[in-house]
Amino acid sequence: MTHFSRLGMNKRKKNTPSYSFSKLLLQWNTHCNTRQMPWKGEKDPYKIWLSEIILQQTRVEQGLNYYIRFVNAFPDVHKLAKATDEKVFKYWEGLGYYSRCRNLLAAARYISKELGGNFPFTYEEIVKLKGVGPYTAAAIASFAYNLPYAVVDGNVFRVLARVYGVETPVDITEGKKRFTVLADELLDKKQPGLYNQAIMDFGAVVCRPVSPLCDSCPFRQHCVAFKKKLISSFPVKLKKTAVKKRWFYYFVLKSEDKIAVQQRVEKDIWQGLYEFPMIESRKETPIEEIVRQAIKKGWIKKEALMSLNKIEKYSQQLSHQTVTGFFIKTDALCLPETKWRWITAAERKKLAFPVLINRFLRAE
Repeated sequence: MTHFSRLGMNKRKKNTPSYSFSKLLLQWNTHCNTRQMPWKGEKDPYKIWLSEIILQQTRVEQGLNYYIRFVNAFPDVHKLAKATDEKVFKYWEGLGYYSRCRNLLAAARYISKELGGNFPFTYEEIVKLKGVGPYTAAAIASFAYNLPYAVVDGNVFRVLARVYGVETPVDITEGKKRFTVLADELLDKKQPGLYNQAIMDFGAVVCRPVSPLCDSCPFRQHCVAFKKKLISSFPVKLKKTAVKKRWFYYFVLKSEDKIAVQQRVEKDIWQGLYEFPMIESRKETPIEEIVRQAIKKGWIKKEALMSLNKIEKYSQQLSHQTVTGFFIKTDALCLPETKWRWITAAERKKLAFPVLINRFLRAE
């Protein structure tokens, strides 16, 4: 029998007042939670903010090393604010969702310049920072300042949906409002930071998306989803996101010891990262046709059709997109585009590229 089989789990008579969710959760946290992370217990709002931005839509296992690297490279908000975009993007490389990195830099420079390096200390001011939404603001406010704001993330949605049998979809406005109200009602107002960390840990290690540890769950006797044998049905989601397919044709153009790259500046995936000169197609297209387009653009000579080297192909799965990249090598170089940047191998190591391109470069 686990420790929690004895903690507050005695059967209650029907129609008696509800058990204390927060009390049971914090008991679990005290006696059973062994999850260790470098930012747990941290009170520096800068480091908390950094960890929360890194972990947005990212697994802890993936974000952990990035957090350590960022803290070591940029120990305070002034150091981060003064860093060049290229340097920060290079540290972020491979983490994905690059808009987070742009927002991180914008917020750091605002705090450093406009606030003198003093991090905002109210929820209302924190949520105004670029890239900070209600969840992140609640996390910073509760962890750094012990302010009574409940976090509502994927772990919290899942725990509350299962325990209370909430059938309202979590991905619609009504559902988000309902879960926010429920989370606020359950929050331990005296120790909100501890409570928030506990419920997120609980969702990550016990009430997991797949194969939850129901046998050792302190809410087992109260959990609606467990009683109805509907664990896998919660939380309810209404929308199914369509996956978009994209085809990128990269031209690997070399001149002596340098290679041509360009920066992605449009509002699209990988904005701010570097890539080889590229032609995008709405469908998978014969390489010869793509090469003719490059010839028409004046990138390469007509002889390129006769001197194509082996075509490499790599794919990358994003949250809502599948990108397939074809890498076309040719020595039949024509006049370069003015927007291209010619870099050496040493310079290349300082620039951030999408995972797709880094996979190709590592295989070279």
